Amino acid sequence: MAELSSSRRKALPKSTFAMPGEKKYPIPDKAHAANAKARAKQQLNKGNLSSGSYSKIVAKANRKLGK
Repeated sequence: MAELSSSRRKALPKSTFAMPGEKKYPIPDKAHAANAKARAKQQLNKGNLSSGSYSKIVAKANRKLGK
C-alpha cells in the first residue's frame, strides 16, 4: 500500500473518504480501500463503529475495488 502522508491526506477531497464528514477511512486507491474495509471491521467488532457506518464504508470501498 502506498504511504499517505499527512499533507497529501489533507489535500484529498472529502469524496475520497469513506466517511467524508469526518475525513475518516481514506480510499484514494484500491490498497487503501481494502485496508479501510479491514479497519472498519475491527472497529465494528470493538463496538466503536455502528453497523450502518460499517455498511457505508464497505459499500464505498467495494465501489473503489470494482466489486
